[in-house]
Amino acid sequence: MKTWFITGASRGFGRVWARAALDRGDRVAATARDPRTLEDLAQAHGDRFLALTLDVTDRPAVFAAVSRAVDTFGHLDVVVNNAGYGLFGMVEETTEQQARAQMETNFFGALWVTQAVLPLLRAQAHGHLLQVSSIGGIGAFPSLGLYNASKWALEGLSEAVAAELAPFGPRVTIVEPGPYGTDWSGGSAVHTDPIEAYKPVREARQAGASGRTPADPTVTAPVILQLVDAERPPLRFFVGPYPYAVAEKLYRERLATWDEWRPLAEQAV
Repeated sequence: MKTWFITGASRGFGRVWARAALDRGDRVAATARDPRTLEDLAQAHGDRFLALTLDVTDRPAVFAAVSRAVDTFGHLDVVVNNAGYGLFGMVEETTEQQARAQMETNFFGALWVTQAVLPLLRAQAHGHLLQVSSIGGIGAFPSLGLYNASKWALEGLSEAVAAELAPFGPRVTIVEPGPYGTDWSGGSAVHTDPIEAYKPVREARQAGASGRTPADPTVTAPVILQLVDAERPPLRFFVGPYPYAVAEKLYRERLATWDEWRPLAEQAV
């Protein structure tokens, strides 16, 4: 039996993975802004499930939620930083409030959870921290600049945390899913007010996205269960086949550019 702490469990990956863990007999502390969205899980799984009201942007509340989960279950084996949402719009269109809110949830929320669980994971010398990023965490796309920024920040943070934790035993995995039918681009998404000049860019991006049918997120559950059960889990893990082609193209282009400009770069000695 593993004990999980999952943020953003009201829907999407958080809910899918919480249900999968519970269905196989694990214990789950799950957070949501509205705990009523977790009532069915609480009723079905009794004392193996703990519903916690949490806004991850509230750092003291994050620490209190983690403390309550530990007080209830005694320890944590798997921590999933899943809470987040998509901000859709060009960088020029994005307001200060929208930009700060995106970073507060997607980056700082994950940072607060990470800081809250690190003393426990380090002291118990085991555990697995899953940081839910995206293929947009290694590549940036038009109309997703601030979302990309939040995930790139999360990836840099998580890689450093993995190195810092390595001597103590706990592991970190950055989970990078492709397109799945979660609520990321649905009701939880935020959209900027469009600037007419960007209409061609927006239409091209929408046309590309419309050619992909998002997969059912429930198919990720057995994969994630195997990931957290692995003896030596990876630092980065793609979910689904889609990210591979994107990543391979991105890194071929990056390597080619670095090589092309290497003679000039090496003059700076």
